[in-house]
Parts: sequence; C-alpha cells; structure tokens
Amino acid sequence: MNIVKKTVLITGANRGIGQALVEEALRRDAQRVYAGTRGPLEHSDSRVIPLTLDVTNAEQIRRAASDIDSLDVLINNAGISIPDNLSRPEVIEHHLAVNLFGSLNVTRAFLPLLKRSRGAIVNNISTVALAPLAIIPGYSISKAAALSMTQSLKALLASQGVTVHAVLTGPVDTGMTRGIDYPKASPESVAAAIFDGLEKGEEEIFPDPLSQTVAEGWRSGPAKALERLSAAFVPPGVAL
Repeated sequence: MNIVKKTVLITGANRGIGQALVEEALRRDAQRVYAGTRGPLEHSDSRVIPLTLDVTNAEQIRRAASDIDSLDVLINNAGISIPDNLSRPEVIEHHLAVNLFGSLNVTRAFLPLLKRSRGAIVNNISTVALAPLAIIPGYSISKAAALSMTQSLKALLASQGVTVHAVLTGPVDTGMTRGIDYPKASPESVAAAIFDGLEKGEEEIFPDPLSQTVAEGWRSGPAKALERLSAAFVPPGVAL
C-alpha cells in the first residue's frame, strides 16, 4: 500500500504518534488526511480535514463514516494509558472501551469504504500486547486484546482484499510515556516506520529499536505459526 494520492484516516491525531502520522502522510503525498480528534484541530495544509471523533462515541463514529465518501487507509491510533494495579475494574473497562472497542467500532463503521478501495487497516498496538508491563496492566490487557482482534480481522478480511496490520511499538517519546525512564524513539521516526511497513506489506510492524529486537523471533516463532494455522479454519464465505 503506497499512500501517494490516497485518502487516510488517523484517529488520535492531535498529538504524539498520531500527529506525527498526519505529517508523515502529507510528506508522502497523501491526497487527503482525515485527522480524528476529540477536540478542535487546525492545520495549515488544506489536505488535512479535521474530524470530531471520540472513538467511544457511537454517534460521532456514525457521523464521521457518513461524511467520508472514500477511504484507502484507516489507522486506529487513538488510545489511553492509565497506571493501575488491577484493583479498580473500572480502569480496565476504560482501557478496553478505548483501546479495544474504540478501534473495533471505528473499523466496522469504515469497513464498507475499505472493501470498496481494497484498502488497509493499521492498528497501533504495543509490545505490551506480547509481554505486559506491570505498572500499566489495564493498558497491557487492552493491547493484548487489540492484537487478538487484529489477527481475527486479518483472517476474516483476507478474502475481501483488505489488509490488516498490527503496529507493535516499544517506548515512544510522547506524553503517554513521560514518566517512564527508558530510551524512547521519536514519534516522527515511528510514524515513518509505520508507513514503511505498510508499503512493504508487513503484517506486524516493529517501528522502533526496542520492538525490532523481538521482530524476527515473533515472525518465525510458534505464536505466529499458530496464527497462520488458525486462519486456515475460516470457512469460505464467512467474513465480517
């Protein structure tokens, strides 16, 4: 998927990786970039179209889908991370509402357009989907669920021309990781690597130095082999 002259929708586009993805899409000559945010957004480039889109708001999702008439790439980037210790179920539920169901509901709303364009879905997940980080277990749980959802979408949509990609990011220098004392990649480098991976057709994109240390082990490991085996069990005609 080369995004030159393509239409892209990015959720959580007001800061961090989302903001960097908007700029990278413009740099790669996307025709139109829908920037989904919960609050107002202004941009000097006329190719950027601000979109009020809280991924937990069903009406905003419906309205956004009705306002867009064509789409080639959907990047589910919106997410939250709240420190917890598994003592408050409502924190886990909040993570799931945004990081899992938000992405799923946005995907379902825009799927007809993506099927028409034979487009791509990119879900920005995290390496904590593979191994949880104990200081953010609710976030880790939601990202593990989001990875499983992404794998399911990939199998269900394989026969319909829509590709599905999981971005497994390590630490990135954003507001979400401000309190973590660890080497971090820049949002700009991660955004560029995400589009590089999309253009190469990588099912899992490892866009930063830390995540790249596990990339080969994941791609050649038993979990990936089992995923491919399980995908073969999708009966003909069964699709989302």
